[in-house]
Amino acid sequence: MSNANFHIISDGACDLLETYTTKHDIDIVPFYVTFDGESYTKEGEGISHDSFYLKMIEEHAVPKTSMPSVADYTEKMLKYVNEGIPVICVTISSKFSGSYNSACMAKEQILEDYPDAKISIIDSTLNTASQAVFINQAVLIRDAGVSYEDAVAHLEELKKSGRIYFTVGSMEYLVKNGRVGKLAVLAGDKIGIRPIIIMKNGDISLGGVARSRKKSLAKVLDCIETFFNKPENNKDEYDFIVACGYNTEEADIFKDELEKRLNIKCNPEIDCRIGTAIGCHTGPYALGIGIVKKSDII
Repeated sequence: MSNANFHIISDGACDLLETYTTKHDIDIVPFYVTFDGESYTKEGEGISHDSFYLKMIEEHAVPKTSMPSVADYTEKMLKYVNEGIPVICVTISSKFSGSYNSACMAKEQILEDYPDAKISIIDSTLNTASQAVFINQAVLIRDAGVSYEDAVAHLEELKKSGRIYFTVGSMEYLVKNGRVGKLAVLAGDKIGIRPIIIMKNGDISLGGVARSRKKSLAKVLDCIETFFNKPENNKDEYDFIVACGYNTEEADIFKDELEKRLNIKCNPEIDCRIGTAIGCHTGPYALGIGIVKKSDII
């Protein structure tokens, strides 16, 4: 049980690996995944990252996800409420999932029986790699002894700095899962394109398109370099990670290119790999960069 000023809970959309969450005492509330539309399993239970992506690659399977339930959140939160420990719960952008609403409903139910419980639900407006970096900042804030109230206020501001710059192998899974939306309008009806996607403040925009994988990865780097070429954006104030779906070797090469291009170092402490909740929509070959500003109160 945590002895800190507060305990951190996140939904599985942060894609942090168990090596990280165990080391840093974080509870994860997983999403559910199904390949047949009927039997759902909790993310991380019964299927590995590689097995999940190989089913998509070799069997052309189209998995679906379901958000965590109110009961899932209640179970995790009550462990700490019963010990009198404040809880900060971080969720994926509410524009992408009802996970935030489930967490809020769990909080409301708990407060009916424990009116003095301290529970804050933060809609991160982020997901996957950027949510992982955001959680890491929460860990650093917690471990520095910052109070629960100050941490919540600071994290609500810090989340506004989060960004993801990424690309996918194709538009296939975005289309099949109905997640194209704005991208379809921006990209038009081009066949075989690989979009460069930017996510900030809970919304996505198109950073460009490319015909080849090599060009799409290069454009991801171009996009983030353009961001940091603006005088108001100082790369030294940000934390960086690279996350991928299936091809970890490609991700390692891409990370090296990013570090050389921007003359930065990605955070080696954050173990993150795009999981089933996000991979269902992005496909097996998603690869990108998550950034969040470093906290200035620790």
